[in-house]
Amino acid sequence: MSVLVNNLTKIYGEQRAVNNISFEAKKGEVLGFLGPNGAGKTTTMKIITCFIPQSEGQVTVCGHDVAADPIEVRRHIGYLPEHNPLYKEMYVKEYLTFIAGMHKLKNKRNRVDEMVEMTGLTREQNKPISALSKGYRQRVGLAQAMLHDPEVLILDEPTSGLDPNQLVEIRSLIKRIGEEKTVIFSTHIMQEVQALCDRVVIINKGNLVADDTIDELKNRVAGEAVITVEFLEKTNKSQLSRIKGITKIVRESDFRWKLSANITKDIRPEVFTFAVQNQLTMVEMSKEVFSIENAFQQLTK
Repeated sequence: MSVLVNNLTKIYGEQRAVNNISFEAKKGEVLGFLGPNGAGKTTTMKIITCFIPQSEGQVTVCGHDVAADPIEVRRHIGYLPEHNPLYKEMYVKEYLTFIAGMHKLKNKRNRVDEMVEMTGLTREQNKPISALSKGYRQRVGLAQAMLHDPEVLILDEPTSGLDPNQLVEIRSLIKRIGEEKTVIFSTHIMQEVQALCDRVVIINKGNLVADDTIDELKNRVAGEAVITVEFLEKTNKSQLSRIKGITKIVRESDFRWKLSANITKDIRPEVFTFAVQNQLTMVEMSKEVFSIENAFQQLTK
């Protein structure tokens, strides 16, 4: 197990920033770590990365306890914090070479060149960091996090400030890294979660409220499948109630209806058959897509 969080609690004075949460992040997956502002995400990540101690509970990274063996934990972790701290007076390649020296890498030059190419910094490598856009500074932060080839990557808002083209490139990079390593990925952008994550953990006010795959989470919160259907001719509720599998019918007009069924049941074939048998002209039939954003909102109200 790469990262194991067990009954983790962090107390500041009388405030419980994190309240007895447990989850695990496995090798070969990208774990989305989500929650509203103030939920305790950054506190949890700072504990995992040995920046602050926990009040209670245990965290291990690649078998090493963060409290008992923090130096060994740091060797296995690459961390990109939300507010990316960089030495802005240094040049990109100079900075990465400096970081490689801190990690005591044997082949610093080749590893720095590899990271520069992997994160798309080739054209910017000889510029001072202060001259870079926010998006390119994020790339420098990502490069330093991966420089020592850690087994675990913890990324706090890594796509902040990237333009649409950069987003595609960084998404692809994170996805590729996630095939071989453990990636814990925090963001407020739900499209990023949908595009990148295999599984999501959601916390709210310090409490764990979800730990599921994206599909399981959407099904759990949605509860039912909803179809909107519109006919050219008038119909009524008693007619529609004959469609097999329907659990609820909501009238929007004499022509337009919302039909609900069990989340595992696709009733669209039955609706189409109903229209043919009753000589109704179907103008529209669409299935409501319950997004990760809907699930997040319901779980963190």
